[in-house]
Amino acid sequence: MSSSAPPRNETLIVFALSLAAMVVSMMQTLVVPILGLIQNDLETSSANVSWVTTATLLSAAVFTPLLGRFGDQHGKKKTLVAVLVVMVAGSVLAAVTHSLLWLIVGRVLQGAATAIFPLALSVLREEIRPARLPGAMAMVSGTLAFGSGLALVATGLLTSGDDPDYRSAFWLATGLAALALVAVAALVPATRETTGGRTDVLGALSLAATLVLLLLPITQGHEWGWSSARTIGCFAGAVLMAVVWVLVERRVREPLVDMRMFVHRPVLFANLAGLLVGFGSFALFIGVSYLVQMPSKVAGYGFDATVLRASVEFLLPSTIVSLLAAPVGGKLVRHHGPRPVLLLASLIGTAGFVWIALDHEHAFSVIAAGMFVGAGISFGYAAMPAVIVTSVPPQQTGIANGINSISRSTGSAIGSAMITTVLASKTVEHLPPGAPALPAESQFTLTFVIAGTAFLLVSLVAWRGLRGTHAPHPAAVAGSAPASDAETAGATR
Repeated sequence: MSSSAPPRNETLIVFALSLAAMVVSMMQTLVVPILGLIQNDLETSSANVSWVTTATLLSAAVFTPLLGRFGDQHGKKKTLVAVLVVMVAGSVLAAVTHSLLWLIVGRVLQGAATAIFPLALSVLREEIRPARLPGAMAMVSGTLAFGSGLALVATGLLTSGDDPDYRSAFWLATGLAALALVAVAALVPATRETTGGRTDVLGALSLAATLVLLLLPITQGHEWGWSSARTIGCFAGAVLMAVVWVLVERRVREPLVDMRMFVHRPVLFANLAGLLVGFGSFALFIGVSYLVQMPSKVAGYGFDATVLRASVEFLLPSTIVSLLAAPVGGKLVRHHGPRPVLLLASLIGTAGFVWIALDHEHAFSVIAAGMFVGAGISFGYAAMPAVIVTSVPPQQTGIANGINSISRSTGSAIGSAMITTVLASKTVEHLPPGAPALPAESQFTLTFVIAGTAFLLVSLVAWRGLRGTHAPHPAAVAGSAPASDAETAGATR
């Protein structure tokens, strides 16, 4: 990496990669406010329309580690451009189709683009000077939380009219994906260093099977029944395939995931933190969105908010705070290391969820608590890549951050399943005849308490699991990881 590159060029690289990361994070939450519209327009059941979200999650789980590793081996920019082309194609397909099957196919193509984030971090490690790298990683990471919230806000705005069309959200996705494609193609330099080697197809297939069997019952368990044979069978299958995957990776010469890197203490605990932060972020966005739309006269609580008001008044402030907090998190990581920043993220996020659990009767409390959680999420996203980039050699940056992306997506899936199950487990009593079942207010309180507990556990992960993790050292971010870390993490065999 050249340290003499003009700062303007580095700024443009960070801008292009931040835009790409923001767009890919939008794909996860884009459809949440419009699932009802899709169900009505395509005349399908709620169980069938749930695959619009499930397909993206499963696709991300399958393709993220594979494409992250492929970028390390054969060129990050080429892989980035190819993935963005796939996302544009998927967005166009979702926007023009009138078939649920083809809509799901489009969402599968959009989900594959989740690999953009670990690829972007790999590019940053290669192109950005060590002094600026923590801030650059924090900025790109911060756009994940911003993009997730922005998608909810944008979808609310686009579907707020008298005759809403869910396809407008996918046309927005198409335009932003195309813009990101142009930015990456024009501003991101070609990859200078590649590792080469063969693709571990067997390892990729066994990991994909493990993740699909794990995430499928998490996302569909509410429909199937948590004690049903399908749910239990999938979980059992996931355990079996995980064993197969580990055995495969320990035996091939060029594994997709080096097991020594995977269980390296900082990497392992960064992934656990990713799971918990992903859980909390989805609990915020979805929990608040549902809460404020509750009809107060019928349910006895809520704000009677439309999708538009829920998006702009209640979710937009936390989204803006998450973006503003990203560069602050980067500076804190640079000067103090990722461990205290992750501790701070945990405390701020926990405080926000405690606040909203205790008081969700006033709009100010809901908005302000959401802003606390938004800042906590952004700080968490700033700290985790810094842990990984200082703990693995450069040739494993893509796959290591790919696994961390999967941990966050898994946490989001668990958060979604938790909210659905908790809210459905107890309903408001004495509803008017013909009124739909509404969750009892206590279930929202329980949701926020569980999410706050998840954020509190992040502090335990940081305090106990990341001992000895300090501010990124130039030697670690400019070239290889320090010798002891590289040996422990397992350089490519």
